[in-house]
Formats: sequence, structure tokens, C-alpha cells
Amino acid sequence: MSRTVELRIAGQSYRVVSTAPAAELQRLATVINQRLAEIPPQARGPGAQALVLVAISLAHEAEAERHERESLTARTRELLEGLLRRIDGALDPPMDATPAQSEVD
Repeated sequence: MSRTVELRIAGQSYRVVSTAPAAELQRLATVINQRLAEIPPQARGPGAQALVLVAISLAHEAEAERHERESLTARTRELLEGLLRRIDGALDPPMDATPAQSEVD
């Protein structure tokens, strides 16, 4: 269900229509405001420029996290596949082994 949430970012009010919980949107607005506060005033430029700097910073972090997650997923998959091969090898007899023959007198 969509709802309208009012957010305050960089001193401006924004009405956002979203299905996300209002508390989550407020938390994200707080993150953006904290990031804006980290930018020195002389580097901010006009309001839109500061928001672009924050957006680029957050996008960069999101991409780094995505890359890290993908790398971790691939490494985990490799380790599990190796473990499964070892388990299969321990459970399955070698193909070239001949069954022991019983001696018949």
C-alpha cells in the first residue's frame, strides 16, 4: 500500500509516495543529511550539487557492497562445491575398484 511521507533533506521538505515504511524513509533521509553535513561548506556548492555528491558517494558504497557480496557468494559456492566433491568422493567407491571375491572351496 502506497503512502505519502514527508521528508526533510538539506532543509527542504519532500513529499514521497512509497510502499516503504515511513520509519525506513526517515532513516534514509537522516543518512543523507548526515552525509551532507560531512561535506565542507566550501565544497558543497549549490544545494543540488551537494545532493549529487551525496548520491554519488552512496551509489559508490552500494556498488562496493554489491561487488563484495558477489565475490563472497562466488567464493562460498566454490567452497561448498569442493566440499560436496569431497563428500561424494568419500561416499562413492572408485569406479576402477573390483568387488572383493569370496573364495569358494
